[in-house]
Amino acid sequence: MRASKEMGEVPDNYVSYTLKNTKPLPPITLRTLHKELQYLSLTAITVPPIVSLIGAYYVPLQCKTAIWSIIYYFCTILAITAGYHRLWSHRCYNASSPLRLILALFGAGAVQGSIKRWSTGHRSHHRYTDTPLDPYNANEGFWWTHIGWMLVKPRIRPGVADVRDLKKDWVVRWQHSNYVSLLLTMAFLFPMVVAWIGWGDAMGGLVYAGFLRLVFVHHSTFCVNSLAHWLGETPFDDKHTPKDHTMTAFVTVGEGYHNFHHQVGLASTSLSPVLTSIPLLLFFLNPTKQFPTDYRNAIKWYQYDPTKWFIYLCSLFRLASNLRTFPSNEIKKGILTMQMKKLREVQSGIEWPAEINRGGDEANEGLEIWSWEKFQSTSLTRPLILISGYIHDVSFFLNANNPGGMDHPGGQHLINKFIGKDATTAFFGGVYEHSNAAHNLLAMKRVAILQGGHPHALDMKIRSKSSDLSTSTTSPESPASIPDDNLNDIDMDTINISRLIPPQHLKIVDYSDFAASLHYRRSQSSSAWGKTGYPIRTTPASVGGGEGWDAGYGSTTAVESDGNEGGHMGEGEGARL
Repeated sequence: MRASKEMGEVPDNYVSYTLKNTKPLPPITLRTLHKELQYLSLTAITVPPIVSLIGAYYVPLQCKTAIWSIIYYFCTILAITAGYHRLWSHRCYNASSPLRLILALFGAGAVQGSIKRWSTGHRSHHRYTDTPLDPYNANEGFWWTHIGWMLVKPRIRPGVADVRDLKKDWVVRWQHSNYVSLLLTMAFLFPMVVAWIGWGDAMGGLVYAGFLRLVFVHHSTFCVNSLAHWLGETPFDDKHTPKDHTMTAFVTVGEGYHNFHHQVGLASTSLSPVLTSIPLLLFFLNPTKQFPTDYRNAIKWYQYDPTKWFIYLCSLFRLASNLRTFPSNEIKKGILTMQMKKLREVQSGIEWPAEINRGGDEANEGLEIWSWEKFQSTSLTRPLILISGYIHDVSFFLNANNPGGMDHPGGQHLINKFIGKDATTAFFGGVYEHSNAAHNLLAMKRVAILQGGHPHALDMKIRSKSSDLSTSTTSPESPASIPDDNLNDIDMDTINISRLIPPQHLKIVDYSDFAASLHYRRSQSSSAWGKTGYPIRTTPASVGGGEGWDAGYGSTTAVESDGNEGGHMGEGEGARL
């Protein structure tokens, strides 16, 4: 009843609810430090390096002992990465009882706590990443995430996590109940006995394969919490601190592609008021839906991930099964989303061509609409050229001595020839097929738009600043079509001719051929020509059984449709004057 009364006051976000209703411990001071230390963790972290330094001074390192130390290092670190982490924390695959038992034994030799304790903290980390409820919150600093969070008591208790599935595993229960004896046996006694029986170097096995190996295992694992949240890139998502980096992968035996690892799960800290009012209900959530579920950390074949290779090898021997992978399509979406975000950042820093001023606002820097007469008269005192319905000031190409000016590669005589005229045909291949760079540069020289003109079919190389980046585009091979029965309802002013006629289907024709075709089509069609510059639909009879389009641009340019849609000129091919 009390929970029901308070339900309306509980925010949707569980983190906010917990922080509001939890009193944090007071800050740590030098006077209270001895009360706040976690002495078990402090002992496990500080004793091995001290013993290793002292032991290395008195015990010489034999070659066989060095090899054994490296082998045992990989045995125990893989028990953490493949066992504690990807198997028990994230349920990335299923493991047989023999494999689970081996991973539990070697995991105890890594001296990082029992499976149950380790997985509980790690699941909490994924659910509450970068929040105060994250047991190793990266926002607290590099050294806090690397080692500090284990040395002192947390000021706020870490967020709850569901570990009911672990309690059902007999291997987890057995290891948790016998953890101290397993730790001493697997961390120190076992490596010492192997070296003693194998080549008579018991002390070397204890110092190097026991204590010194343990130092490397500890800090290799700790780097997953610190280095993997500090060094690298965010190719999948940048909302949180996890990052991908090859160096971290080498240090952590494949756990360095951490940005991917944190993105392939469905962890969430946003819950309904019902759940947040009764936090214990969180335990009834399905754990397999809360955490990353891909058995890989590196998704590309050449990326360093020995843990992935180990799990896959176990599957070949039927020790592991049901290796889970995140859908590749969703992975590609994540990559594309970040790429588009970076492109938008680049796009925002680029100067784009001015757009049309439709409101008549003087403060608007858009392009004005000029009549043909104004274009002609202004061209007498200013070098203006019409291309694709846009009027351009080409003085930039006529005086290379001006700051920022340049000579036209084709010579100034070509520029002078078209001042006050329509140079669309020449620019789009009549004289030279200009590059993308030329299109972009020309677009920056726009000063006005010709009234009654229309953007050219090939003028698709320029993308304005207002154009939103999108993964879906209209293919030139399949331009937009207009249904016959809706033709009379279409606002012709809104039609983009560049989507009606694919540019690669156009060819250059002589004016005489165009005039002959025009005379033929007018004589065969009863439909009247509409406003100059808009596409006019012809009757099927006029185009030899197909349906075609005519379009005028400015004063001199015309386009006919592709042969697949009909068309009389040039054996059914599209054409441009």
